Amino acid sequence: MAPFLVLVFMLAACGGSSDSSGTAPAGGTTLVTLDGSSTVFPISEAVAEEFQKVNKDINVTVGISGTGGGFQKFCRGEIHISDASRPISATEVEACAKAGIEFIELPVAYDGIAIAVNPKAEWADKITVAELKKLFAPEAQGQVKKWNQVRASWPDKEIHLFGAGVDSGTYDYFTEAIMGKAKASRGDFTSSEDDNVLVQGISNDELALGFLPFAYYEENAARLKLVPVDDEKADNGAGPILASPESIKTGTYQPLSRPVFIYVSRKAADRPDVQRFVEFYLKNAETLVREVNYVGLGPEIYGMVTDRFTKRHTGSVFSGQNTVGVTIDQLLSKERAQ
Repeated sequence: MAPFLVLVFMLAACGGSSDSSGTAPAGGTTLVTLDGSSTVFPISEAVAEEFQKVNKDINVTVGISGTGGGFQKFCRGEIHISDASRPISATEVEACAKAGIEFIELPVAYDGIAIAVNPKAEWADKITVAELKKLFAPEAQGQVKKWNQVRASWPDKEIHLFGAGVDSGTYDYFTEAIMGKAKASRGDFTSSEDDNVLVQGISNDELALGFLPFAYYEENAARLKLVPVDDEKADNGAGPILASPESIKTGTYQPLSRPVFIYVSRKAADRPDVQRFVEFYLKNAETLVREVNYVGLGPEIYGMVTDRFTKRHTGSVFSGQNTVGVTIDQLLSKERAQ
């Protein structure tokens, strides 16, 4: 990670502009700026690296401020593209509107939120949504301290919980899916915006359980154990489901499957460098997202998303809706029919 961040600062120092206006800087190399979700970062980083191999005249920087931090910069007009692991919120839509920032919402991949434990935690063979709620609910703080308080057959030992940082879109989605309300959780768990910190913590603690993006689990599968999740409300008789590329794409891994996004400034989209980058992103996403352990949308949905960008269709079809269990094609098809 550190070498790439050094590269970002070097590129920024080499010139270019982060101007999000509709006019590309004249002469020399130009600069396309992205910031936001640590979940989406590996995808955008992979796209940026491949893009710059064939576009020597355009530098691309990708930052990691978290989904919320990225939207703050985006709505201030400081960056061209915001990476997001959840839909833009009503508050963020309002902030962008006040600043005169229109945006184009583009789903780019599917991700799942993995529930992981230490490989030696043989007792953790599955977990229900109700048990996750009992573990992470706000009222659990100071009350639910031992594993056998969640399930009698689990160890009479101290609970150690890990999860995404509270400014993360992963945290927002997890709490909404499990608690029914975003940002509602106990505060006494180890949280971090850096998913590698979560991997490290869980892999070194036999009493740990945590939630993190599925891509980070896949990257560290030898160090973590995946726990199947049973969504009692699904009523499909499937029982506990393991997160996998297939279960995430088909939506059977519920309620912890989700789309992830990039949000493009409408004004910046008319810059030739930004337009070229976004078109490259969508054209190559199916291949590149799997290379970094995410799940592609499939040709048909990428076609719908590309059409959305080509037509400069602004606004959000995801914000303000309960998107748990809803597929991308359902929402985009509904928008097309309107």
